[in-house]
Amino acid sequence: MKLPPLRAIQCFESVARLNSFSKAAENLNVTQSAVSHQVRTLEEYLGEALFYRQGRTLSLTEIGARYFTEVNQSLAAISNTSQAIRNDQPGHIRLALYSSVAVNWLIPRLEDFHTQHPEIELTLNMVTDQDDYNEQCSDCFITVHPPKRNVVSTFLFAEKLFPVCGQRLWEEIKDQPLPEALWQHPILSVKYAGKSENAANDWLKWCKVGGFELPSDVKINQFSHVLLAAQAARYNLGITLIDNYMMLEQTHQQNLVRIPMHELLTGDSFYFFYNDLKSNQADIIKLSRWLELQCYINENKIL
Repeated sequence: MKLPPLRAIQCFESVARLNSFSKAAENLNVTQSAVSHQVRTLEEYLGEALFYRQGRTLSLTEIGARYFTEVNQSLAAISNTSQAIRNDQPGHIRLALYSSVAVNWLIPRLEDFHTQHPEIELTLNMVTDQDDYNEQCSDCFITVHPPKRNVVSTFLFAEKLFPVCGQRLWEEIKDQPLPEALWQHPILSVKYAGKSENAANDWLKWCKVGGFELPSDVKINQFSHVLLAAQAARYNLGITLIDNYMMLEQTHQQNLVRIPMHELLTGDSFYFFYNDLKSNQADIIKLSRWLELQCYINENKIL
């Protein structure tokens, strides 16, 4: 039985997943023309167009979308089976997680992981969106929305938000009544891309839990990522709400002060998960247990 070229299938899958020939070329470490050639080869083999190309706009045809679903599932199955075969072989783990968790929570602790498990090489893949979690790119994941089937999932921590500011700003407000003193300074709000939220939605929820209202005349500066808002607060540009996992002992030493007021439980919880075919892989089990221990230590530091 004659099969379509495997390289062409790989190029098609990458273009469809990333919705870009140039990003696919970068991901596969080849030229864009090479990717285009492989996709055309596959289309000629199938006798069907897989993409609509209108200027710079790219989208899957109906057949292309159906083919991508099947290809993606097949490649994932191959990846899972391959990993299952090498389950007992120590070595390399690829972990995908949100950038804020990686930068502020995990990376400061990695020296301890390397000390305890020098035999494991851990590679981090920072992602920004749930759709970025792809088993062809990573072996395990930290996310707020783990799949409900065919995975081993471990609870790590619930997300809580509380107000913080820089040291100099704190000196200005620490002896004044709260929350009134907060409104004298800019409020730094995080609005995540792709979410249709009102301005300062994070602060509106926090105020509601506290039983008071956000003043209509308060100055609001918006940021697309919590890392940006936290950095602005660190430099005394205003007051922001940050996640509990970001408030480490070393963060206090970097000019960020927690304001002694209530927390907001966002309803999101973070989980470590991996495909259940990897449930016997010793390295991933070691990583899972180490992560659970770090969460326990972190929770007891932020009381």
